[in-house]
Amino acid sequence: KRMIIMYNTQLFTWQNTDDKPSLDNFVEADEHKISWTEGLKKYLRREIMVRYVPEHMRTSLYRPFTKQYVYFDKYLTERRYQFPRIFPTVATELENLAICVNQTSERPFACLMVNVIPELVFCGGFGAPTQCFPFYTYAIDGTQRQENITDGALAQFQAHYADSTITKWDIFYYIYGLLHQPSYREKYAANLRRDLPHIPFVAEFSPYAELGRRLAELHVHYERQAEYPLEWVENPAVPLSYRVERLKLSKDKQELIYNDFLTLRGIPPTAFEYRLGHRSALEWVIEQYQVKTDSRNGLTNDPNNLADERAILRLIGQVITVSMETVKLMAI
Repeated sequence: KRMIIMYNTQLFTWQNTDDKPSLDNFVEADEHKISWTEGLKKYLRREIMVRYVPEHMRTSLYRPFTKQYVYFDKYLTERRYQFPRIFPTVATELENLAICVNQTSERPFACLMVNVIPELVFCGGFGAPTQCFPFYTYAIDGTQRQENITDGALAQFQAHYADSTITKWDIFYYIYGLLHQPSYREKYAANLRRDLPHIPFVAEFSPYAELGRRLAELHVHYERQAEYPLEWVENPAVPLSYRVERLKLSKDKQELIYNDFLTLRGIPPTAFEYRLGHRSALEWVIEQYQVKTDSRNGLTNDPNNLADERAILRLIGQVITVSMETVKLMAI
């Protein structure tokens, strides 16, 4: 809201300036109040007023198993690509899923299914944008739902496997299962660094469709999974607190220093085997869930949930469970 007020104030001044200077010299570049992009400057030049719309405040996946809010608006969000047609409304998040892959030579292949808007490069870095393949697409108002797997593709799968009961959702999960299969990743490792995945027919369809379905449940609904039982080691000399400032792993990665009061002990080595890019799923959580202040604008990002003080503790246990189960399923 503060940024929108700042933009509209600049717009009003621009509209009432007779001898208009260069726009780059005109706008107030105060990063405490506004972040100017070429797109936003274009809208100011066209004298378009921006209004705050509560429905545009959405949940996004910033990094693996790390959600943040995003104000998803055509004026204030640059490079929205096709996502206004993939997750145009909150309601579409209840039925649509998208398979996201990082197509880049700078990081190992990663694949994650989502039901919310992902960040441009969900595994970090400066490579090519994440490529996402949804099951459904929509009109920008959430109507006119269309399936992205064609009838022709369905007919091919049914004919190849001589099975008329195969559905488009089965194919979608088959793809996700195949993309997690270690032999597939190893065989096509070089290709996956420079090209989008190609999906072959394998000997048996059903095991991969079931694998993809079970992985999707783990990865999309990770916050529903059971917590892995870790040992809590409390420091009696420090007041009880579940607030996180910065999570820190021990050198042997068996303990996680949660804060001065609490250390979590007994992290299984297998938890680090499920990797997305250069980090394991658990290491993504450890890296992201810390209090950070942006040096440019002074804004502080605090992941602590005042209404649920154990939320981060619970997430750590859930992500360990997801990691362990993913590794187990990929070995089948």
